[in-house]
Amino acid sequence: MLRSSLVKIILASSFVSCYAGLSVAQQATAPAAAVNAAPAVAGVQSANIFEVKPDASLDANYAKQTNGERDKVQPGNNAPMWRQVGSGAEGYSSLPKTSAPEAGVLIQPFTQYPGSRLTTAGEAWRQVRNNWIIPYGGALLLIVLGAIGLFYWRRGTIELNESLTGRKIERFTPFERSAHLANAIAFTILAVSGLVMAFGQYFLMPLMGSSLFGYLTFLLKNAHNFAGPLFAISLLVVIFTYVRDNLPAKGDLNWFLKGGGLLSKQHVKAGRFNAGEKLLFWLGVFAFGLIVVASGLVLDKLVPGLNYERSTMQIAHMVHAVATIAMMGLFMGHIYLGTIGTEGTLQGMQTGYVDEAWAKEHHELWLEDVKSGKVSADRTADKHAARIAAAKVVKA
Repeated sequence: MLRSSLVKIILASSFVSCYAGLSVAQQATAPAAAVNAAPAVAGVQSANIFEVKPDASLDANYAKQTNGERDKVQPGNNAPMWRQVGSGAEGYSSLPKTSAPEAGVLIQPFTQYPGSRLTTAGEAWRQVRNNWIIPYGGALLLIVLGAIGLFYWRRGTIELNESLTGRKIERFTPFERSAHLANAIAFTILAVSGLVMAFGQYFLMPLMGSSLFGYLTFLLKNAHNFAGPLFAISLLVVIFTYVRDNLPAKGDLNWFLKGGGLLSKQHVKAGRFNAGEKLLFWLGVFAFGLIVVASGLVLDKLVPGLNYERSTMQIAHMVHAVATIAMMGLFMGHIYLGTIGTEGTLQGMQTGYVDEAWAKEHHELWLEDVKSGKVSADRTADKHAARIAAAKVVKA
């Protein structure tokens, strides 16, 4: 078989060489039957340049021509078809509308998102993400981090002015601390995974390589999806648990006017939560938190009755990214003040109890309510004692 193939190749090569060696006159007089007998070549054929009419564009209806009409005057010019594709025209698709509403649409129609040019929706979304959210969002987080570092360098840990008394007041019950801890863990997982997925290609991928970075982002993406529902549920629990003590009260405006005494070192009275903590609650936890959860549910396609087109997902992604970056900026300050920024604050969340000196210095109005009996100094112990007393009454 190999020998016969070689023979055929040699004969074919000899024929081509002999034909190429003929003069122009001889080639012109080659039998027409041999040319006509050549088999038709399958596939897309090149357009015959002699059939193209360059002046066809002078026709008044040139721009309105269909692809079939254009092919008659300019074979191979598929501009009408691509113009329809670019305008969002829908073609045929066998996929059901319920599961794939845009299966027949190759390119989205023109639109303009805030910060983008008037272009196709996919390109507009890319411009907003790459030209605004990524650079300015990353810059905002770096500015906040730098401001915290500068503040800590100049001020250091805010220490107590008075010595500890040894008298403890319950600031957070076990349930309140559990809700806060669950929300903090979920937030940390979401923040780390989100930062790596958004900015990792700029500072991690050059160090790790694309393969290892791909495995890392795949792992973090799944962690992000699993932590999302935990964050949503714990966020609602945190809101309902702390909303009562975060309502506006007397002294909040004065706290804002004096900046909480952070820079002036002036003592400013506050309730159980000061005005800064209330702002964090209503803006960072309530507003941005709920926006992040709602947009995340859309991105996961968990909102029933919603038409999940590409434009819906693009808008949800932009809203999710902006709200997340804003919330992270606020929470960075909260984490700093709640850990190394203020003496005794972290112990209050770890154990649930703070010293009376700490309460006087940071939340004096709350301490006054405790001393007056308006607020219990140990809610957990009081509830436990009440349950024991109730059990005794039942037994009696």
